Amino acid sequence: MKQPALALAILAAFSLNHSAFAQSSVELYGLLDVGVEYVNHAGDDGGSLARVISGGKNTSRWGIRGSEDLGGGLKAVYNLEGGILMDTGAADGALFKRQAYVGLDGKYGRLIIGRSFTTTYDLVIKFDPLGFAPNYSWATTGGATGPSKYGMTTSFDNMVKYTGKSGGFTYGASIGLGERAGNADEGRKIALGGSWFGKGLGLMAACEQVNGTTVAPAIRRDRTNGCHLASDYTTGDWRYTAGMRAYKLRHGAAATADLRGNTYWGGITRVIDDVTLTGAVYHIDTRNLPAGQDADPTMFVARAMLALSKRTTLYVSAAHAKADEGRLVGLSRDDAGTGTTQSGITAGIQHRF
Repeated sequence: MKQPALALAILAAFSLNHSAFAQSSVELYGLLDVGVEYVNHAGDDGGSLARVISGGKNTSRWGIRGSEDLGGGLKAVYNLEGGILMDTGAADGALFKRQAYVGLDGKYGRLIIGRSFTTTYDLVIKFDPLGFAPNYSWATTGGATGPSKYGMTTSFDNMVKYTGKSGGFTYGASIGLGERAGNADEGRKIALGGSWFGKGLGLMAACEQVNGTTVAPAIRRDRTNGCHLASDYTTGDWRYTAGMRAYKLRHGAAATADLRGNTYWGGITRVIDDVTLTGAVYHIDTRNLPAGQDADPTMFVARAMLALSKRTTLYVSAAHAKADEGRLVGLSRDDAGTGTTQSGITAGIQHRF
């Protein structure tokens, strides 16, 4: 069955069965974000490019989520969520690539099984001044140019995830099972951390480890580690955010130096009535690279948002990235840069339902 037909069948099934569960709730929701971007140094000839993009502020998506009251404060919960490419109308990957899980939620926390965002992602996103914008944010991963994005993993397959809350504290852990017979370490992914918010101040710490697989002639598997620290302070109409990620890639091949990169970011946000203004900077301090390849890229970003309603927002974002040592750099986490600098501007609209 094709993906659109399968999606319609799922929606029909939920609609037909909704009335049969008096203590259940079902919600169809989505976020549609589309804009026009102009970016320079977009090709090997250094030419500029104008294009329609999906997800200038947030990734476009649609989903179905719900719960069933099991009594005693315990609920069964579920979520199916897929991405949308608003420029073409195509699905962004698998039908429910973003989330597909079932679990339990109660006074001792939430436990889910399936595919979902990692504990690290859930925590870090709250400390990104641009709110994990697909365009012009390196809080989760750097640009696509260079030997590594020096980033974290946003989602795990084959996941078991726990999230708990107590007062201003939120904490949790996720494990993505490698599912390799005879070797539980192969392909395993782990993330854990916590945050605290109180009196305008927020603090966060989170770490993850992702094991690769051993492929001959490597003598050991690749492994990446990423640890995050961040703070956030809000007073009146002003918000100040700072964060960092320490990244390490241990190569499986013999006599290959570990690849390291520390990402730092900071931002200031001002709210004036229905307008939100944000300025941010992201910098990656690359390590253990051969001489002349230490790019140390930096990106500067400015964004203005106008809330037309609680659901609809207009925005304009502008960014400039540069690299050292004559290395290539790009604004995007998906498209490699073709110059030592790149600048871009995006104007878009977002609607939530």
